[in-house]
Amino acid sequence: MFFTNQSKNRGLNKKMFVFMSIILLVGLSLATGALAGGGGMTLKVHTQILEAGGAPKSGPCPQPRNTKSAPASLAKASIPAGANAETGKKIFQKSAKPMACKMCHGAIGEGNGKLGMVLTPRPRNFTCADTMKRVSPGQMFWIIKNGSKGTGMVAHGKTLSDKQIWDVVKYIDTQFVTR
Repeated sequence: MFFTNQSKNRGLNKKMFVFMSIILLVGLSLATGALAGGGGMTLKVHTQILEAGGAPKSGPCPQPRNTKSAPASLAKASIPAGANAETGKKIFQKSAKPMACKMCHGAIGEGNGKLGMVLTPRPRNFTCADTMKRVSPGQMFWIIKNGSKGTGMVAHGKTLSDKQIWDVVKYIDTQFVTR
């Protein structure tokens, strides 16, 4: 029934196939990293440290990474004037595929989303000035588009247009980042 030829189920089946493929790829990535002696992305169950009020603790600050640098011309790029933070907010909080950015980065960008709590390294904490002063808007664009090897950050270049990625960068930069 999963792969029926009924036209009304075709769209749902395609989405389910893509989602299951992503889950399989993430699982294989985790297994490969574990078998290779932990050199890749590893999954650990962290004890969730709760702060007063029951909010998950923010991600570490600063956060070293070995992410590939964007090409020099892009690394120096500023956020385009046409980028829209409101559209970026909708993508970050809700509509990014395969899942919203907040699932890993947290609703307020502290790297403490529900899924992010089990990733090593933890997702980027956008509120950490010591980290973000070294991450230009162009570098953020590059990472969102291409992913970051050795982390849980997947490439969104096939699911988001360049305009949508810049919208997300503008939202992150205006809402969470202190430079």
